[in-house]
Amino acid sequence: QVQLVESGGGLVQAGGSLRLACVASGGSFGSYAMGWIRQAPGKERECVAGISWSGGTIEYADSVKGRFIISRDNAKNTVYLQMNSLKPEDTAAYYCAADRNPWATMLVREYDWWGQGTQVTVSS
Repeated sequence: QVQLVESGGGLVQAGGSLRLACVASGGSFGSYAMGWIRQAPGKERECVAGISWSGGTIEYADSVKGRFIISRDNAKNTVYLQMNSLKPEDTAAYYCAADRNPWATMLVREYDWWGQGTQVTVSS
């Protein structure tokens, strides 16, 4: 069983930045693909970024491309999401998720383990 714990959420003004972190325990972090998925009230979950086991393959949703950066440190069992130029529409609960397969994916249904989420609120 894999446990995921996110941190770094908060309230920020539009145009600002936040860095989310997700620490994993249990399982084999270095062999899993990881992703960041967000959900705003009344909306479906959206995968905003996915990264392969090695970090060699990275994908982004069009809505965040050029503004968000996903990265991972396998030695620290940690995946990050650097969020820049934040917009009010980025307001959502952000979840870290792990896929037992090693390849990056943007499909929410592919993820096997999820964290509890961290709230990001962007004020205008």
